[in-house]
Amino acid sequence: MAKRTGLGRGLGALIDDADKHREVPSSSSINEIPVENIEANPFQPRTNFDESALQELAASIKELGIIQPITLRKVNDHKYQIIAGERRFRASKIAGLETVPAYVRSAEDDGMLEMALVENIQREDLDAIEVALSYQRLIEECKLTQEVLSDRVGKKRSTISNYLRLLKLPTLIQKGIIDKTISMGHARALVNIANPEDQLSIYELILDEDLSVRKVEEIVRNLGNGEIAKEQPEEKAPKEKYPQEYEELKTHLSSFFSSKVDFAMNNKGKGKIVIPFGSPKDLERIMGILDKLGR
Repeated sequence: MAKRTGLGRGLGALIDDADKHREVPSSSSINEIPVENIEANPFQPRTNFDESALQELAASIKELGIIQPITLRKVNDHKYQIIAGERRFRASKIAGLETVPAYVRSAEDDGMLEMALVENIQREDLDAIEVALSYQRLIEECKLTQEVLSDRVGKKRSTISNYLRLLKLPTLIQKGIIDKTISMGHARALVNIANPEDQLSIYELILDEDLSVRKVEEIVRNLGNGEIAKEQPEEKAPKEKYPQEYEELKTHLSSFFSSKVDFAMNNKGKGKIVIPFGSPKDLERIMGILDKLGR
């Protein structure tokens, strides 16, 4: 049975005599590279790989092959380093593949870092903090301005700026973003608070009270004098005072049933009589009294 690469006849045709020339370095064609000759990218921006998602991808690769080749940098005659596609590479190893389809490029470390970060930001499902860290590394290590970075990743400068601001949040909140304990909307609202202690206090409120993004934005708007405007419980409406004859009737019924009887009445005079009971046996006692009244 022929080995399934998952590339299809169109892409597969780009592999020139793959069985005989498996390690031909080329940036425009697809090469089959042995898994044992590939090493991880030291500049990989992704810090977390979801194990269950990797297993699902591995099952898909085992069945269909790799649809999208990974991108490698040649280190020496028999060693390659991943520029982009580490998630696909890890899943391929789990699937038991001996070779993977790859583009092979030449790149210095600086160029490699930029290529890896930009490719991952555009194609990988990074969480918001990983995206922010990638933007920060592109600016600091690749010496890119926000304007140039905006062109590189195809994002508005304001979007990049909003991500970078997340890195100013306390570590606990950043972990909450990574773990999806709070949403990006919650985080954007918290960024607008200058005091880290207030940020953490509202973060705890979000967790304790399951606050919506809109509610958090409202709290942030109302924040003043270093105090957090906590949601106040609704005040109960004062009990309406009934006319004297009703109060006397309540007293009489309470004595008759040996239980504190109460009335619930609206403005139109409609309502109900409430006879509380303390136990099933107490309920039977009250029912016995009502039975006698009905005879």
